[in-house]
Amino acid sequence: NLLGEEQSGHIREVGFELYQSMLEEAVAALKGGEGAMIEDQWSPRINLGTAVLIPEAYVPDLEVRLGLYRRLSAADSHEAIESFAAELIDRFGPLPEEVRHLLEIVEIKGLCRQAGVAQIDAGPKGAILAFRNNHFANPEGLIAFIQKEGFGVKLRPDHKLVYYAEWDTPEERLHGARDLLRELGAIAAKVKQAA
Repeated sequence: NLLGEEQSGHIREVGFELYQSMLEEAVAALKGGEGAMIEDQWSPRINLGTAVLIPEAYVPDLEVRLGLYRRLSAADSHEAIESFAAELIDRFGPLPEEVRHLLEIVEIKGLCRQAGVAQIDAGPKGAILAFRNNHFANPEGLIAFIQKEGFGVKLRPDHKLVYYAEWDTPEERLHGARDLLRELGAIAAKVKQAA
């Protein structure tokens, strides 16, 4: 009963990413049993230390907010996200900071999937990334990236990538994570194109 009245504050309490993940798991469980998640529909965990939501003050109606979250979860390209943002501005006015961050997180989520990153945690000193199933699609390309970056990147024994950077503000973390994931996605895609 994720959408019932008693859950009206649920998204606000747990955040968009966790709520979406819980919703996907519930739908998958209803469709085909507890462990049935389609391989391409995995959801990366993203923690960049910033608020990401559609505030009640911006979109007061809960049903409308939930519909917007559903539509946003289907946005799979930069163009789709930009179009969604333009619609929000047209319908509700200038985007609050939380909504701008939410839209950037949705783009970062897509980049995580392209790069095979299951989790990214970022803070003022950089980011830690965990690859899905502890595997990166192009290990040789990843090694070349680490060598190119020098002391700014290291691969830990637990297969997590540590990326050092000065990202003091949420915007710096969002933009830095996005740029890093774009680069890792491009490296991962090189092996996919050759296959």
